[in-house]
Amino acid sequence: MGSFKIEGGLPLKGEIKPQGAKNETLQILCAVLLTSQKLRVKNIPEIGDVKCLMNILQHLGVLIKKNGIGDYTFQAKKINIEYLNTKKFFKYGKSIRGSIMIAGPLLTRFGKVCIPIPGGDRIGRRRLDAHLIGLKLLGSDIYYHNEQKYFYLHTNRKKLTGQYILMEEASITGTANIIMAATLAKGKTIIYNAACEPYIQQLCKLLNKMGAKIRGIGSNLINIVGVIELKGCTHTILPDMIEIGSWIGLAAITCSEIRIKNVSWNNLGIIPNTFRKIGIKLEKEKDDIYIPSQKSYQIKKLLNNAILTISDSPWPGLTPDLLSILTVVATQAEGSVLIHQKMFESRLFFVDKLIEMGAQIILCDPHRATVIGLNHKSYLRGSVLNSPDIRAGISLLIAALSAKGTSIIKNIEEIDRGYENIDKRLRVLGANISRIE
Repeated sequence: MGSFKIEGGLPLKGEIKPQGAKNETLQILCAVLLTSQKLRVKNIPEIGDVKCLMNILQHLGVLIKKNGIGDYTFQAKKINIEYLNTKKFFKYGKSIRGSIMIAGPLLTRFGKVCIPIPGGDRIGRRRLDAHLIGLKLLGSDIYYHNEQKYFYLHTNRKKLTGQYILMEEASITGTANIIMAATLAKGKTIIYNAACEPYIQQLCKLLNKMGAKIRGIGSNLINIVGVIELKGCTHTILPDMIEIGSWIGLAAITCSEIRIKNVSWNNLGIIPNTFRKIGIKLEKEKDDIYIPSQKSYQIKKLLNNAILTISDSPWPGLTPDLLSILTVVATQAEGSVLIHQKMFESRLFFVDKLIEMGAQIILCDPHRATVIGLNHKSYLRGSVLNSPDIRAGISLLIAALSAKGTSIIKNIEEIDRGYENIDKRLRVLGANISRIE
């Protein structure tokens, strides 16, 4: 396992271009399985989870041609569905949660699919009910192999049939799976309480370019009329909103001046204003975000003078992936904030490491933490850290870059899963970071 060695406490400066969105890319890569024609996808990030899913696609028989940096052409003309029964697939399929989204496309096109319990971040329980219930309502039979921990779905050689689906939770990957399955199903599918994040919108726009008939894009009520087949086209991945939030937080806590280029402001939702609530100055300049150097940033109170609470919720609310980063940034703010992580019960456990570094945080329970900002009067201390998942990993990296002294971050493969060449890009900004293999 590799490690990062960081000499913290240095202000950074420069421009950075955000990578393509990880979560959108995983959905789009699964969508290539819906057609035998060529699909060109641009702005794909070179990160661990994407490489793993592309490996799965190649072993399934998808032809992949690299046209340039982040630019690939895919063609799922001859699919080896039996690969899903191999140990190799189980190994790769278990390593990323995004692998579950091959279920909808393969089921609707080939009538069967075998899926292991997917892995991903260890942040608490992550149910598959939204996926399985939706696909079952469309006409799939589902069997679970208890010993080998996999699901087998099949349609008895029949086409899936459109249905009214009321989702119990607005699962993003669950919504994506059902949408993709419904595009080739017979008749009309209505999905209510669907996730409506920009990346789901991007998936729907891609599918419509491929010939699908999807209405209600951007809302939680999606209408889909199934078609006989889909065609190829070209698609460009949006900038990664989570990485953009990471750069904003890094700039603030290290008192740095950073410009984030081409962020697609219209798809950031309340993210910029959430950082403004904890006192961070950021400016919109065309499609860039400019963060000036700030020696101090003050957390705003609510209108009744109560302590600010920042919590996650389905889009257009705040994505839960940014709460770890906001927690770290708040440690050096002036004032206090309550971080409420509603969705995952293990995501805030990494704050123990921040406390060891000198942060003043009260972990109220698995879902809530109160952060008392130090206002840069008492700095975090360098420490030996371990990256438990992608978002906690980048948050600890941000903490280490702001801390006085040397930090070592282990298990950086977790960070590499979601962030492209992060150490090289940080060095361009002036960070003292090296990778130790």
